[in-house]
Amino acid sequence: MKVVISGGGTGGHIYPAVAIIEELKKRDNNIDILYIGSKNSMESELIPSLEINYESIEVMGLPRKINKKFFKSIFVLLKGLRQAKKILKRFKPDVVIGTGGFVTGPVLYKAHKMGIYTIFHEQNSYPGITNRILSRYVNAMAVTFKESIKFFKNNDKCVVTGNPIRNRFEFLNREQSLKFFEIDENSKNIFSFGGSNGSEELNKAVLGILDKFCENEKISLIHVTGKLNYDKFLEEVKNKGIKIENNVKILPYMTEMDKAYGVSDLVITSSGAITLAEISKIGLASILIPKAYTTENHQEFNARAYKDIGASELILEKELNSDLLWENIEKIIFDNSRLEQMKENAKKLATPNAVKDFVSIFYDEFKGR
Repeated sequence: MKVVISGGGTGGHIYPAVAIIEELKKRDNNIDILYIGSKNSMESELIPSLEINYESIEVMGLPRKINKKFFKSIFVLLKGLRQAKKILKRFKPDVVIGTGGFVTGPVLYKAHKMGIYTIFHEQNSYPGITNRILSRYVNAMAVTFKESIKFFKNNDKCVVTGNPIRNRFEFLNREQSLKFFEIDENSKNIFSFGGSNGSEELNKAVLGILDKFCENEKISLIHVTGKLNYDKFLEEVKNKGIKIENNVKILPYMTEMDKAYGVSDLVITSSGAITLAEISKIGLASILIPKAYTTENHQEFNARAYKDIGASELILEKELNSDLLWENIEKIIFDNSRLEQMKENAKKLATPNAVKDFVSIFYDEFKGR
């Protein structure tokens, strides 16, 4: 079987694609897979590093207003369509899979026009514009939330699967993870990150409570700033005269997410669908800070579902400050009973068979080719 997978822009679109690739390779180690992403993007760095064949096309988002940027985006779209057709014609896939992001538009649309089987996965409760458009053309659609179905054309083709999660979260070894980060086995551990690209708002709030961690060796912190904010964050730490102790780790990006989750008692993060699927599968207590700018405010919608079941505390981004963050940390991290209950509640929202269910939609029809 020959498969093209396309998805990009953020980890929320890329990591489900990686999970799907892992499942396909489990079923057929000789499967031929090509990933199509965009140039100078997160996926252009990550996917080749996983030894997955990668090609790129040119894409950009369509502005809502008609201006110079709009006309440029149309030109880039037409170019991307030509590039996608050329790659598909050469590779001759049996199946083309999209996991969201602008790059999937030209790839899946051209595959449809060429008579190739197409399917996409939508991670969020409110679908992105690319998948909403593609729903008119694809052979099948998979969604995380049943509430998403009503937004699609031809939604009789929709299957609710949950979010595909990578193999690395299947079995976590706390002892090895503690050694990796050089963290005391008796400490309570907090892992904070603002999604795959970081969050300036979370960075500001964490900066204001760093001294509380440095003064208390019974708790540790791993904080991910995002690559673009890392130098600025360290400069502000220096300006405030804060001495970073061994129980505090500040990183620009986290490649070893399984190990970070493996040491964590509490996670502080935004509420992107993939992050929530990961912490549900593992069973982690969380403080969720939904990003305010997301389409139809879907991150707040996601976060409230976790708060309502008792898996998370919720802080709106517009209300976030250091005092409020520390108040929420204190009432969870030092209450073992509550911490364990939150972990159990998180597991109730897991969909452990999501990637298997997704691949099963099309696999039997094309296996052996």
